[in-house]
Amino acid sequence: MNIEQEQQLDDPSGQAPLGKAGTKSKEGIIPSKLYKQPKRKPPAMAPIPALGVFYGFLLINALAAVFAPIQDCDEVFNYWEPTHYLNRGSGLQTWEYSPEYSIRSWLYIVIHAIIGKFGSLLSSRPSFEFYFIRLALGAICAACETRLFSAICKTFNPRVGIMFGIVMVCSPGMFHASVAYLPSSFSMYTTMLGMAAFMDWRGGLKTSVGMMWFGIGAIVGWPFSGALMIPLLAEDLALSSITGDVSEIIYRLLDGTVRSLLALVSSQFSGHGINGNLVQALQIAIDTFFYHKVTVVPWNIVYYNIFSGSSRGPAIFGTEPWDFYIRNLSLNFNVWFFLALCAGPVLGLQFLLQGRSTTRQSPIRSMVFAIPFYLWLAIFSAQAHKEERFMYPAYPFLALNATLTLHTVLAYLGSGDPTKVVGKIPAKLKLYVVSLFMLLAIDIGVGRTIGIYSAYKAPLQVYAPLHQAEFASSEANVCLGKEWYRFPSSYFLPKNMRAKFIKSAFDGLLPGQFNEAKIGFGFFPGTWLIPPGMNDQNIEDSGKHIDVEHCSFLVDSHFPSTKSSKIEPNYVEDAVTWEEMQCSRFLDASQTHLLGRIFWIPDWKVMPTRFRRQWGRHCLLRRRAKAP
Repeated sequence: MNIEQEQQLDDPSGQAPLGKAGTKSKEGIIPSKLYKQPKRKPPAMAPIPALGVFYGFLLINALAAVFAPIQDCDEVFNYWEPTHYLNRGSGLQTWEYSPEYSIRSWLYIVIHAIIGKFGSLLSSRPSFEFYFIRLALGAICAACETRLFSAICKTFNPRVGIMFGIVMVCSPGMFHASVAYLPSSFSMYTTMLGMAAFMDWRGGLKTSVGMMWFGIGAIVGWPFSGALMIPLLAEDLALSSITGDVSEIIYRLLDGTVRSLLALVSSQFSGHGINGNLVQALQIAIDTFFYHKVTVVPWNIVYYNIFSGSSRGPAIFGTEPWDFYIRNLSLNFNVWFFLALCAGPVLGLQFLLQGRSTTRQSPIRSMVFAIPFYLWLAIFSAQAHKEERFMYPAYPFLALNATLTLHTVLAYLGSGDPTKVVGKIPAKLKLYVVSLFMLLAIDIGVGRTIGIYSAYKAPLQVYAPLHQAEFASSEANVCLGKEWYRFPSSYFLPKNMRAKFIKSAFDGLLPGQFNEAKIGFGFFPGTWLIPPGMNDQNIEDSGKHIDVEHCSFLVDSHFPSTKSSKIEPNYVEDAVTWEEMQCSRFLDASQTHLLGRIFWIPDWKVMPTRFRRQWGRHCLLRRRAKAP
């Protein structure tokens, strides 16, 4: 079978994926001078139905929606709480949502609030709305993963697509990122759609569509995510310089820029005509409505993070060493991360030594899709302030890099050429080694995912007794002390209860309360009335605390290895003042061996004591009635 025949089988329409030099399409000329098809046909594999792949991704993401602990308090206070305010009239407000600073967009919140409203039609319980939104995010992520999976199978090789799927569903990093209510997760969704558009040349270059998705991710989600598109645009510029079609690349860039601003809400592209709503204008309009002033949030974010000076900016919230992301990605992607790092060298060696590819794309084009992960890792490793969620937009590129490396290595190991050393190794031995490697990688990922859930699930469980008929209608304060950052959001409180903070060792700025005024202030006054005690320098405001005497309920943790202090008393052990309503065990990280902190270690008696995980208790407490 020659390459044209193979291409026709890949594309029932009869159009080859890469086309020939000079082939016209609605996106312009499809150059093939730089990217030639490999001489050898990749191993044939039966295609997997896209619907089956979607259900597989959806199942894993649904499990994450139900069981994944919230890892970042920023997700709660900057996204879940404003959504709770829009839908249920109360919530905690961070300084970012003060009209004085306005560095968070209400457009992103409104989108999720609408989803939550549909969930509230099915059940009035607040926590149901919480999980409904999470499940919706998981479904959206699954659709994006399926689209990218299909593009990888068609563009590179079905085996590359299958391995990509394995990395995505078995990695702890994706387990949490897939349903995280964070702009970086939204940008991860659009990154997958943008990758698929840039990747799939069937029918012509789709530069403008790819730019649109990356642009939407940058405008609605996280502005910095647009950097991932740079190497992909550079490829288009290189192709245009080779073919001489400068006018075509200029058109595609302009079209892509316009489409980045014109998101298709209710209609599709028709030829070169574009129908839709202006995303940036929509964002400005919504933010202007809520803040009661004209606000361009993406610019405010960039200005604060880059140009606001040394006393402001992300560094005041903590800094990490340069290798933070190496350690973090090693935990969240284990061996896949190291394979991702090897993608560039492996593809380079393949090009230098063999001059041909093991996929339907040349090593050069494969390298184009490997570069964004390196670029992203370098940019954010150079920043002083580092957080796990900053890597979310690059997760799809990491997974692709890892699978390209693994696929190339497997193609080399699969050689039966007796003149080569690898060809003399028995096929069964190679199969056993590869199978063992894959099983080990999958087990490590699943083991860490289970370990994280079992260690830190308590905050999603202990608030359940508050919804009992005896307490559900009470107007009461649920207080948070040293465990304030583990609060899972007001969605876990009954309608008339409010989360409050008591003084702890934390000396930064805590959230305040959205203003709940209703008469004479119009719609959502908490979004435009300036709250007291806010600042953009993380300076503590004592007005955010209440006296513990005003707390009807309190959430606190107790670890046997931790000594109490005057500012952080051991409330759990104070049986005179507090009674336990519900306690769940919580990992005592300071007393647990490194292996127990990283992976799930079963609590079996046969396990050596030093490797067993040590536990504390995360408790919901109720103030005891005072004796008459």
